[in-house]
Amino acid sequence: MAGRTVRVGGLPADLPPDRVADKLTIHFLRSRNGGGEIADVQVLAGSQACALITFEALEVAQRILKAKNHVLSIGGKKYPLEVTAHVVELSPDEVARSRQLLPA
Repeated sequence: MAGRTVRVGGLPADLPPDRVADKLTIHFLRSRNGGGEIADVQVLAGSQACALITFEALEVAQRILKAKNHVLSIGGKKYPLEVTAHVVELSPDEVARSRQLLPA
């Protein structure tokens, strides 16, 4: 999964998360947007809603990150999207556990 997931911000807050997920899937499947096959879409609600989109291939995620000006169109409204690489932050406990698993 590493490197295949992008974080998408700038989502419409006034729409249900499942509708936003559907629209994001359509947008990022299209080759004209740099997209390709998607493994998973998670819309994370909150004051600054975002989505995590995991692509089947690393190359697709890299193309998406290089492409500029992603705009999601829903019901005649346009939402400029902020697409960045998704970096998983480990808690100190997870870091300690992962070090214990590594051979010395």
